[in-house]
Amino acid sequence: MHALTSSRVDRYAACGVILATLLFGLTMHADAQTAGVVEFSRGVGFAQMPGQMPRTMGKGLPVSEGDRLTTADGATAIVKLNDGTRMTLRPGSEMVVQNFQFQEGASSNSMVMELIRGGFRAITGLISKSSPDAARVRTTTATIGIRGTDFDARLCAKDCQAESDRIAEKALPNAIAASAKLVSAQGSIYVLDHSGNKRVIVDGGSVYPGDTVVTEANTKGVLVFRDESRLTLGTNTRFRVDSFVFDEKNPSEGRFLLSLLRGSLRALTGLIGKANTRNVGFKTNTATIGIRGTGLDLDCGAQDVADNCNYFTWLGSIEVTPIGQTSGHTLVAGQGLFVSRTEVRPLTAPTLENLQRPDTVPVIAPQLFSSGDAGQDNEGLFVFVRDGHIQITSSQQTIHLGRGETGFAGNDGRIGRPAAMPLFIQFDRVPLPNHANPMLSSVMGEVGSSADGQCR
Repeated sequence: MHALTSSRVDRYAACGVILATLLFGLTMHADAQTAGVVEFSRGVGFAQMPGQMPRTMGKGLPVSEGDRLTTADGATAIVKLNDGTRMTLRPGSEMVVQNFQFQEGASSNSMVMELIRGGFRAITGLISKSSPDAARVRTTTATIGIRGTDFDARLCAKDCQAESDRIAEKALPNAIAASAKLVSAQGSIYVLDHSGNKRVIVDGGSVYPGDTVVTEANTKGVLVFRDESRLTLGTNTRFRVDSFVFDEKNPSEGRFLLSLLRGSLRALTGLIGKANTRNVGFKTNTATIGIRGTGLDLDCGAQDVADNCNYFTWLGSIEVTPIGQTSGHTLVAGQGLFVSRTEVRPLTAPTLENLQRPDTVPVIAPQLFSSGDAGQDNEGLFVFVRDGHIQITSSQQTIHLGRGETGFAGNDGRIGRPAAMPLFIQFDRVPLPNHANPMLSSVMGEVGSSADGQCR
């Protein structure tokens, strides 16, 4: 037999290393949990596990935990994850599925994505709805906490500004639609919208006009309104925001009306009440309450005794008018009144002293409603929320975004809300992940048109 030369030995060793690496990669892929599948792909895109060759993205390609998903310039891909989440990867994007654990009904479900460049449009599924900390997206700029949401995220350099420069339209204001946002939540709090749809809210979650807010047993929370009004909600409470209109430049034209359907709350009225007391009012099953720049308690007990209500004033004054009567009872600070369907009598003491007064609850207002000077020419992370709740956290700050809001996190850690919605968001032509015909949408987008006649 011929002796092996040194070079041949080296070649065999190298081949062995390559084979071992490939086998190791295959083992990793086999052990990784399948996260989802590619539903649509246009252009060049790849999915790649560490130590493996790239797999060309096409319809039906499995996506696993650990995969690095990449789209070339001009390419898009829609991925459906096992919990129902759908994402459209934008052209020139790179994302890693760092963690994906999902089993229906399990408490350990989690999803962590790392966005390296580019961006995506997402409609999230069951994982983000199960826990406020179960789903998030990491970037070098900030972390996106997902709270059951329909949203867009994009890391911008000069490309976003270039897109906006090509759009000859006026930017819409980045207005906050929410009436209030939740802070200091303990226990389970949910909201029913005007159509009866239910959504769970956590700290930073939004409440809108027409919403009914419900707290369950052993639950408390504080709602902070845009006009600086505050409500501390007691346990087993149900109330509805009948009307909320507020423009900080015209507070006297604002309107704030709510109905306590059952339970208890402590209220501190804000700028609307200070500017025009006639435009703020509370209603219960037994009386209507007018305010005079006020801190007050409403305590109507559980559902079966909601027709027995206690009213108490600890700041300013209120006027309580029992249902069916034309004249009211004026209460100044330190006075109270019990009103039922058959009886009206003074209260000798407050009944909600075990519930924290809303003016003593610490609130970091910039996290909730503040705007910033971030324009579309800034570099960093932009997030637009079509529906739901997003929390953006950088090394320095945190903000909460609700429906219709755009937020920004700069590369320096600065966070804010742009005064206007960036045009590259307002006129985004990349198809949404639930679009009925993403191919048509993407082609129409390339020629500057929209397949459904609308900009999104």
